[in-house]
Amino acid sequence: MSEIATKYEPKLIEDKWYKEWMDKNLFHSEPDEREPYCIVIPPPNVTGILHMGHMLNNTIQDVLVRRARMEGKNACWVPGTDHASIATEAKVVAKLREEGIEKKDLTREEFLEHAWEWKEKHGGIILEQLKKLGASCDWERTRFTMEEALYESVIDVFCDLYNKGLIYRGIRMVNWDPQALTALSDEEVIFKEQNSKLYYLKYKIEGEDEFVIVATTRPETILGDTAVCVHPEDKRYSHLKGKNVIIPIINRVVPIIFDEYVDKEFGTGALKITPAHDINDYTLGLKHKLDSIDIFNDNGTLNEHGLQYSGMDRFACRKKICKDIEEADLMHKIEDYINKIGCSERTDAIIEPKLSVQWFLKMEDLAKPALELVENDTIKFHPAKFKNTYRHWMENVKDWCISRQLWWGQRIPAYYLPNREIVVGKTKEEALKLAQDKFPNQNYTINDLKQDEDVLDTWFSSWLWPISVFDGIRYPDNKDIKYYYPTNDLVTAPEILFFWVARMIIAGEEYRNEIPFKNVYLTGIVRDKLGRKMSK
Repeated sequence: MSEIATKYEPKLIEDKWYKEWMDKNLFHSEPDEREPYCIVIPPPNVTGILHMGHMLNNTIQDVLVRRARMEGKNACWVPGTDHASIATEAKVVAKLREEGIEKKDLTREEFLEHAWEWKEKHGGIILEQLKKLGASCDWERTRFTMEEALYESVIDVFCDLYNKGLIYRGIRMVNWDPQALTALSDEEVIFKEQNSKLYYLKYKIEGEDEFVIVATTRPETILGDTAVCVHPEDKRYSHLKGKNVIIPIINRVVPIIFDEYVDKEFGTGALKITPAHDINDYTLGLKHKLDSIDIFNDNGTLNEHGLQYSGMDRFACRKKICKDIEEADLMHKIEDYINKIGCSERTDAIIEPKLSVQWFLKMEDLAKPALELVENDTIKFHPAKFKNTYRHWMENVKDWCISRQLWWGQRIPAYYLPNREIVVGKTKEEALKLAQDKFPNQNYTINDLKQDEDVLDTWFSSWLWPISVFDGIRYPDNKDIKYYYPTNDLVTAPEILFFWVARMIIAGEEYRNEIPFKNVYLTGIVRDKLGRKMSK
């Protein structure tokens, strides 16, 4: 007998045993007569490397899977990665720029060649790190959200939901990343506390010598103002009903409106309304039938509505317009102010609320059965306290903005005709047939169809993950989906409870008429000593 070593040597132990497990194919599962136990991995971004959040999450999954094997169950832990549209495209654009190549100088096809090349070189790092952890995944079942089968599944679902009347195209307020040049989901916006300024501007009352003082953190947006709003019970302004004010510098005359939305205690109790650049202002604009004036280009510079500031960067414009307002004696005062600024999780650019034409999925009716499944504990949350968070989100659900202005991702299968009509088909040939059937006298050819440039939100592929990894969208009766679905447990973080977990429950109901998993284990979030989030 050899002596037991006095200290643990990972290099001598871990590689040896992991190789033996792999050589004997101990982690692979095929349907048989045993009771199945299945977990699908929350797919890490293909751009990523392993961090402490992954360590925590995957250790818990590994414990659950290994216990199931010891209990004699047919355990299957499906690994994979997410294509991460925004993050991956940002990395590819940065790499190309280092090589002296700009994305705008490439065709879509040329750019995608670079993206796939980058993915092949860097995309497997995190999976190899999981192996170093000792994760007992079924590596033969590794999936990627942009591989052909999963790509087709996403397109199939888009077409199905469109034909059901649940997907539509419209103008809405979105989170806009002026660096990545795309809309973002709420989950991709990180709010950071910053030292800012609160500017008090003087809006002259039309025909009088009196002024209304309006406080704002974004003086450059006065270029898009279409009203000033005060609370109907604010006695300071009751004499101004039916009157107008003149916007500083640009001298546009806009009405004074009254609405209970205004906080009488904030600033001066008078609020400038810029419907094209603030979600709450947009809602007020609709309510009071105000114009929306979009003053920004996609890259955050001022457009033609920026008047003499046209072409300037938004922050350069802020400095210049403040100087001009002070010179015109229309700046009442400036105060230091701490506020939370929305920043892009991927590029760190400050988000610009923006009216944009996007594709949306109607969520209200889809959310109702998904809420009930959690409320009645058909799907159990651990800890149960997160049911309250889930309920709040699902009861206040908004339509999902599913389009992104990128090239890396599943391209939206919508085609525009010369008569401005839209047809949606799984392929261009299918869309052409639909166009010919719909407009038989137009003699449309394949060249008359122009496909939408946008791709789908990454979550629109990952919400199908427990189904699509077993090819259950394209082939709903195949042996794998019938054996392994519904899966047993999901381990994830509470911050994506709505953005991923809720949507997987919705997809399960819609496409399998079954729950996607029985239990959701919500881990803590790894934080530093100051309580700041380190990772998911």
